Amino acid sequence: SGNYYHQGEIRKKELEQSCFLLGIPASDVTVIDHRDLPDNPAVEWDTRLLAAFVLKHLEANSINLVVTFDAGGVSGHANHISLYTALRYKYCCFEIFILFPCVGCRVLVLESVNLFRKYTSILDVLLSCLLPRDALFVLTEEETEQARKAMRCHRSQLLWFRHIYMLFSRYMMINSLRLL
Repeated sequence: SGNYYHQGEIRKKELEQSCFLLGIPASDVTVIDHRDLPDNPAVEWDTRLLAAFVLKHLEANSINLVVTFDAGGVSGHANHISLYTALRYKYCCFEIFILFPCVGCRVLVLESVNLFRKYTSILDVLLSCLLPRDALFVLTEEETEQARKAMRCHRSQLLWFRHIYMLFSRYMMINSLRLL
């Protein structure tokens, strides 16, 4: 529930506000508050438990596309990496039909880039176009501003370095992904 700094209830509301700005109704937002899945940047979550939660959500919502972090978690956040690990675990154990019962369900993972590329903003677009990937999203100026507005909804997390992130991170406008 985002309770690392004991702000779980605040962060749930911020998430709903952010999703609303992105056109996602609160009824489509699921917050998991489980003692074995703590919000902590240093804690790796249990792979099987997390995979079970993901499966339940996919089935309940007939989801056919999952977008998640890669093995680097973009920022090295252990919880982000755990999401990738849970999906990869099921995928590599040939249990894809159990985890992804919908025909044609795909998993895209967001590419983690080095620190230099991460903060070169739109200047990274040429390199991103040249490097191999399965999908590349380059946001328009309006879409980038919408993403910034959604980020600003997370007031409890807007520390000084996240303001720099919103200004200079390529992830605010360029996202390269690959199929799992």
